[in-house]
Amino acid sequence: MEIGSIFLVLAVIVMTGIYLYTPFTTRARRTRANETHEVSALKAERDRVINSLQELDFDFNLGKIPEGEYPDQRASLLQKGADILRKLDELAPVASSAVNAEARIEKATAAGRADAGAKTPSIADSDDDLESMIAARRKEHKSKSAGFCPKCGKPVLITDKFCPSCGKSL
Repeated sequence: MEIGSIFLVLAVIVMTGIYLYTPFTTRARRTRANETHEVSALKAERDRVINSLQELDFDFNLGKIPEGEYPDQRASLLQKGADILRKLDELAPVASSAVNAEARIEKATAAGRADAGAKTPSIADSDDDLESMIAARRKEHKSKSAGFCPKCGKPVLITDKFCPSCGKSL
């Protein structure tokens, strides 16, 4: 047998192996995509729970919720949020696993509370952190809006070449 025919047979065997191995790699990719979808759904559910906690706190401070119902509702929402965070930790472990789930939910709720008068723990440990967060937020908002349309007065974005309302060239 010649050396060329040996290389040809080896090339065919390698190509066949690659062809047969391909379904195993796509199955792994499909599993990762399902995990990503599940993580995304859990994060959305976490955000809904945090918003519910914020609304519950706000309604309680306004006096819309009786004092007897508030602790039970808050505890059930905190438990639901903690369960979601545990599931998220199982799917995508966080480096800071020492922080328990209830404390993380409390921290996220305190961060987004609408009532500034309530005594809550602050996310920013110092004024410098708070100032940098405000500066980043202002920078983010400045990059989105380019002002108003000169013809109709509707707000336009930096990326707009034409007014979305009247169609005037910007």
